[in-house]
Amino acid sequence: MKLLTYTLKENFEPRLGFIHNNQVIDMEDFGEISNFPLPSSMLELIDMGFELVEELNDMVADTEQVYFDEIGYQMDEITFLAPIPKPRKNIIGIGLNYTEHVSESARTLDTTGKLPQKPIIFSKPPTTVTATNTDIIKNTKLTSQLDWEVELAVVIGKKGKYVPKADAMEYVFGYTVINDVSARDCRREGQWIVSKGQDTFAPMGPILVTKDEIENPHNLNLSLKVNGVEKQNSNTKFLLFNINELIEDLSIVFTLEPGDIIATGTPAGVGAGRDPQEWLYDGDVIEATVEGIGTIVNTVKDLK
Repeated sequence: MKLLTYTLKENFEPRLGFIHNNQVIDMEDFGEISNFPLPSSMLELIDMGFELVEELNDMVADTEQVYFDEIGYQMDEITFLAPIPKPRKNIIGIGLNYTEHVSESARTLDTTGKLPQKPIIFSKPPTTVTATNTDIIKNTKLTSQLDWEVELAVVIGKKGKYVPKADAMEYVFGYTVINDVSARDCRREGQWIVSKGQDTFAPMGPILVTKDEIENPHNLNLSLKVNGVEKQNSNTKFLLFNINELIEDLSIVFTLEPGDIIATGTPAGVGAGRDPQEWLYDGDVIEATVEGIGTIVNTVKDLK
């Protein structure tokens, strides 16, 4: 399913929906016409287990279009929120997870250039999350080196500890897009959270695509444009540590729980790796895209 969190333009209450035949269908409304109570938030849906998604697919297939027309909204009638507007925990970030990005970071940042032997883990607080078509706030008192990073994000669907990589996909609920916005001049003695953890530094969306819709998450194109000019273009097949390996490693360190979000890393082409280096400025428009999921669009806004 293609799931989303949205608001109606005359009502700012977040709602859970899904996309069907180019319409947005409210999940609770669909539950009412199907006589099957359904949740109103993404986290509630994830908590109910992936088996519910399979039931929902069957229910949608058995419902005539006339009923969807009665409860559906056109895309221009709704505002997209981040699929999970307020995660329960920090987003789990993975650093230096594409080989060419390791090389470009070593040229211009304080990384060694050696390929990591285990995943490099950092985090982004829940307050970093923002939606497509919102502003990325650049605090000019903190940074003059704002950078972009398109990433595939994995959303966990069930609790897992010591998960073998062979079983890892059983723990995935779905996928979304994240721009891991980074202030390169805010790292502190090798620590990244100030660089990556500022408010609005995790644009996410526009939707969450359940895992059954993505045939192979390790063969998805991902790209990023700034003001219409392509800066990144790669494929998840070049991940240094793939999703199975990340879930195995992370679940050894701490328990993965439903709704946890893993940003799997960015490929080469970030501003810090360019010669000369390029940064984001007030008014710049960033488009981050992952194949099969969609594009998030955000505008940089200076906070002076």
